Amino acid sequence: MKILVINEPFVKDFCRTQRWAARTRGRVLRAPDWLAYATAVLEKHQYDVELYDFPAMNWGKDKLRELVQAKQPDVVVLDSTTPSIYSDIGCARVIKEAAGSKVVMVGPHATALPEETLLEAKGAVDVICRGEYDYTVLDVVQSFEKGKDLSSVLGISYMDRDGIKHNPDRPFIQNLDELPFPAWHHLDIMRYFDGGKLYPYVDMIAGRGCPYRCVFCLWPQVMHGHKYRLRSPNSVVDEMEYDLKRWPALKRGEIFFEDDTFTVNRKRAAAICDEIMRRGLKVTWSVNSRADVVDMELFKKMKRAGCRELLVGFESGDQGQLERMNKRLTIEQSKEFTKAAREAGLDIAACFVMGLPGETKETMERTIEFALSQDFTTIQFSAAVPFPGTAYYNFCRERGSLKAESWEDWLDAGEQSTVVEYPGLSKQDIVYYTDLGLKKFYFRPGYMVKFLLNTRSPSDLYRKLRGFKNFMSYLLNSRKSK
Repeated sequence: MKILVINEPFVKDFCRTQRWAARTRGRVLRAPDWLAYATAVLEKHQYDVELYDFPAMNWGKDKLRELVQAKQPDVVVLDSTTPSIYSDIGCARVIKEAAGSKVVMVGPHATALPEETLLEAKGAVDVICRGEYDYTVLDVVQSFEKGKDLSSVLGISYMDRDGIKHNPDRPFIQNLDELPFPAWHHLDIMRYFDGGKLYPYVDMIAGRGCPYRCVFCLWPQVMHGHKYRLRSPNSVVDEMEYDLKRWPALKRGEIFFEDDTFTVNRKRAAAICDEIMRRGLKVTWSVNSRADVVDMELFKKMKRAGCRELLVGFESGDQGQLERMNKRLTIEQSKEFTKAAREAGLDIAACFVMGLPGETKETMERTIEFALSQDFTTIQFSAAVPFPGTAYYNFCRERGSLKAESWEDWLDAGEQSTVVEYPGLSKQDIVYYTDLGLKKFYFRPGYMVKFLLNTRSPSDLYRKLRGFKNFMSYLLNSRKSK
């Protein structure tokens, strides 16, 4: 069987593989790592499969039609996100018209709303693989190949002659070491960019799931669950070596661990550091971390092993907001964490979210003040977006806070935005303070001088200048759309 796995086109610079699918203010473009895993599983089982990333290639729907007409695949796997879902279904229709292929849809939107998605598709989507889909896609392909019905495949929704069927959920993968490394050989690493990371960079997933229950976070609630499942240190460092051999340019860039909470299991995090150092691996890497994990010994070991930066969801500078979002974090813990990490020589990329329930202009001002008072290296302010399947979405829907008439409204003229309003706080207020925080942080003369003076190489200067250019393009575009 011929199979195409496609990160399909949408608006320019749209990044569907991050937690909040959007065209971000920094024009981040991340490789389709989850699709790359599914591709690798199919390859491991000897299928003829190709992975294409249309946003990275800047290809549109015309190229999609041309590709499927030329390849005539038996099966095409498409991703789905909330802002792009109508376009994603449109891509499925293009495939049906051009090649008559079976279309399998994966991703968070189709997972959260499988019945609505199938009804909207009107036959253009044959099967939805819900949640963690690495092996679900394989089972569906094998069923198609053998002409078997789909009734025994766990974790799917599909339409047959009797209507829409929702098979039982598939259990989460427990032994992550059994998965092959992502099928990066189909992609060009130099096409991906994030101004907050060294260039070039690639994501690594050393564990799945998150034990915390923040009301807005998409991945654990919809895709990967709340149990943190771990790969072994040997497997993790094997993949780091694999990536460096495949892409020697990574030696001047970095590997970013996309795990929700890399430092929560301190013993295992330390074991990965030990394995990196035991092998003498010279590589720069960064991780997601929690601000309530303050461990100077671990921080120093991570620094010795090549860790550059901790990306941390501080989320708010207002304690009441932290409690309302179920963050299980205090302002004092955040301050203690920042001091310890910086003393260990680690950079901090601080993330904040504006506009969750209970937010006011005063709480957003406190968040900006807190962000400016701390020794952060880079910062990200995002306007809160309620995605289907999350507690935050259910809250907004029940209370009439959603100010959107269709999924297309989840972007604002293609830009990352929000779709909520509360009494006394408009959507425009939330976006204003989100942008204000970014401008106040990055446009400080002292910060800009320090940021440039800390440049480590020509490629580092490139990513900083490109990141600045990307942010300015957002500001100009948002001003035009008002």
